Amino acid sequence: MNNRRFARTAGWLVLPCVVAAGLLAWYVTREPASPFEQQQATSFDPALVSRGEYVARVSDCVACHSLAGKQPFAGGLEMATPLGAIHATNITPDREHGIGTYSLADFDRAVRHGVAPGGRRLYPAMPYPSYVKLSDDDIQALYAFFMKGVQPANQPNIPSDIPWPLNLRWPIALWNGVFAPTATYAAKPGKDALWNRGAYIVQGPGHCGSCHTPRGLAFNEKALDESGAPFLAGALLDGWYAPSLRQDHNTGLGRWSEEQIVQFLKTGRNQHAVVYGSMTEAFNNSTQFMQDDDLAAIARYLKSLPGDPQRDGSPWQYQPVTARSDVPGAHTYATRCASCHGLDGKGQPDWMPPLAGATSALAQEDASAINITLNGSQRVVTAGMPDAYRMPAFREQLSDQEIADVLSYVRGTWGNHGGAVDAKAVGKLRGHTDPASSSPIILHMR
Repeated sequence: MNNRRFARTAGWLVLPCVVAAGLLAWYVTREPASPFEQQQATSFDPALVSRGEYVARVSDCVACHSLAGKQPFAGGLEMATPLGAIHATNITPDREHGIGTYSLADFDRAVRHGVAPGGRRLYPAMPYPSYVKLSDDDIQALYAFFMKGVQPANQPNIPSDIPWPLNLRWPIALWNGVFAPTATYAAKPGKDALWNRGAYIVQGPGHCGSCHTPRGLAFNEKALDESGAPFLAGALLDGWYAPSLRQDHNTGLGRWSEEQIVQFLKTGRNQHAVVYGSMTEAFNNSTQFMQDDDLAAIARYLKSLPGDPQRDGSPWQYQPVTARSDVPGAHTYATRCASCHGLDGKGQPDWMPPLAGATSALAQEDASAINITLNGSQRVVTAGMPDAYRMPAFREQLSDQEIADVLSYVRGTWGNHGGAVDAKAVGKLRGHTDPASSSPIILHMR
């Protein structure tokens, strides 16, 4: 009797477990619905292909899926993650290694939902939580470009080095269910067309939040649009601090006008700053190619995002100082830095950026200041011409302590209040970063 009762009870317990396991298996392997399910794209109008090339520029696809000196979109770029390194894939129309066999629906699911054919989940290093906001028209244009405007590359993909069982992809479906939105961008009522266009680009194809929004414990962006205060509030990523794009006076765009934002995105510089770090590649391959109306839309949207004085601190004001050689780092600054950035820290706008009031000298995060001092900057390329000026690397000329001293001097002078830099922090980045190449990383898509 007891054995029968146990068997009956066990049976009732097994049944819901089997059902739950079946539902889980279905959920983690299902392919999201696509509006292009029944649509077969067999011919592509040249105007559609050209439009897709522009969408690819705005989306900066080339930056992650290409290597300098190699065929565009053939993949191979190594990206570090907390679990191990992954490599960007071949997204040329090659039928063996690329996406040549993808239907429009397959392409849509991969770009907007991070699901490859067969239900295989893509790592969220692919910014599909942002790309999901792309319109149907832009997806069709993007597909046309990749199928007809990109040369196939017979380049095999490089497997990730994430160890088992961390390399299992099915848990990503659960992550998506919690953190990844599923809807395209919807225009906000009460906002004009320029604002909505800017919001669409910043949140969607521009995927600005991938770098500039802080992430949670699950490596999710803490906010995906202006409804969340952390959205574009600044974040540490890959040895660089991507600053706030909100109206923060010190660490954001509070002192920038809309015209200055447009100038920065179009030319790579303005009176406040010059592009460097990860933003150099975004400028070289994306923002400078955007239409003026789209740059104006981005500026209008970003200027609408309020800052947070409590997080940002007291507004910076320039404070002149008398040069002193007895302050640690002052002599190094005078001999190594002042010829470009000025003894007064004001630089030589619009060519040599000021360090007085610079975001890297006001942010609590000191990674950007350390990184560019150690490793220098890449060439900025405007209209196909490399810039004549670049920040040199000082890793061979200065010790960890000397770099810490000079950066502490910069971050505590002219009204800057970013705080002192520890030599140990310099040593850590020295061991995990490499000097920037003097060769510009700019890829001609066709």
